[in-house]
Amino acid sequence: MMHPVRLYIDPGTGSMLFAILIGLLGVARFAFKGLWVKIRFLLSGGKAKDDSDKAIPLAVFSDDKRYWSVFEPILKEMNDRGFDCVYMTASEDDPGLKTEMEHVKAECIGPGNKAFAKLNFVKASIVLSTTPGVDVYQWKRSKDAKYYVHVPHSPAEMTTYRMFGIDFYDAVLCSGQFQIDDTRDLEEVRKLKAKELVLTGSPFMDEKRKKFEERKAAADEANSDDSEKTRTVLLAPSWGTSAILSRYGEEFIRDLLATGYHIIVRPHPQSFTSEKELMDKLMAEFPNSDQLEWNRDTDNFDALNRSDILISDFSGVIFDFSLVFDKPVICADTEFDSSPYDAWWLKRQPWGLSVIPRLGAKLTKENRSDLKKMIDDCLEDKSFTESRHQVRDEAWAYQGEGTKRVCDYLVAKYEELTKKEEEESESESKKESKKSKKTKKASEEAVAEEK
Repeated sequence: MMHPVRLYIDPGTGSMLFAILIGLLGVARFAFKGLWVKIRFLLSGGKAKDDSDKAIPLAVFSDDKRYWSVFEPILKEMNDRGFDCVYMTASEDDPGLKTEMEHVKAECIGPGNKAFAKLNFVKASIVLSTTPGVDVYQWKRSKDAKYYVHVPHSPAEMTTYRMFGIDFYDAVLCSGQFQIDDTRDLEEVRKLKAKELVLTGSPFMDEKRKKFEERKAAADEANSDDSEKTRTVLLAPSWGTSAILSRYGEEFIRDLLATGYHIIVRPHPQSFTSEKELMDKLMAEFPNSDQLEWNRDTDNFDALNRSDILISDFSGVIFDFSLVFDKPVICADTEFDSSPYDAWWLKRQPWGLSVIPRLGAKLTKENRSDLKKMIDDCLEDKSFTESRHQVRDEAWAYQGEGTKRVCDYLVAKYEELTKKEEEESESESKKESKKSKKTKKASEEAVAEEK
């Protein structure tokens, strides 16, 4: 019996084939568009103008619904300023699709390549996104988009993005000076063109802090007694071969359950795609119970707010938890392998990993034998509080001002780009006028000679 032949295409080849397809579609699109403009012009007696494909002032792309919390404060502020935006999401159930803002149009552009096919032809003055990898694989820079701006979804390492994550953005809105320093070092070592790096702070961290303080005030007013409450431990690792669940898996979850504390396991969303087999195995072996819960909420606020302590690895959630909620963390030593990440080029420990000892305790193979004691000691040790505040100031500039500063930048950049386009258009018109006059003069001289 003959078995069907399965065709396998590696990611690199797949990206190349997708790029070729997009190129062919682009040629066809512009050819058809040009033909349609000519037809409309002729049918209207030479009076029709093509204004059906105007550039979007600000196009915002989110590859997943969980990043709505990054963009919501920015879009609300831009709407209040009367600035027209289009929010493009790859998630059909993105809460942003339900937004009702006069100057913000929200649309689902589909998952994966379907989204990229749309983005690769987007016509916009500015494209804002938190997604790394533009112009690396399937997501190509559109010829009709003038400026690409990256906003990180965490006040943490951008050097722990997969390699070449922000290389082809024009600008990056940074939450802390260390992000600027790391990016400049990467540009130098890889001989890249310098990007525009702007220290703006973090709008979504500001919003999280505001929400946390409101919840805390309400809880304090209710005078709730937490003295008998069972401690809650949140396990929220990153994904990949260097992450906790890949390194320690079921053994680590057993250790957590042995503490007797309530355990929340919140894997990185990418784990359910890239490590699906591992996730299926762990969730089957450790189903939801009174002591353990698997958390897959779109927004991580509730899980972070309910937890007393976080155990993680190199995930950016460390900074959300310790800097916004001001709670201690335990970071597992997973022997971080920098080879898939931009951090590999710097040949030094990423800033985020270097500050972990100032945020909480370090979990190693040697001290894992009594995890309960380690959790208790970390919760009761107040020496980490001051150092957490110091790290907060390093990672999170202009606290409370992030949204205003980001929007000020976007509006100013749009005005700059618009002015430049007008100047170039005026210059081109003058050249055409000069050329036309020259041609007319030459024609008149030729006629005069014939006479």
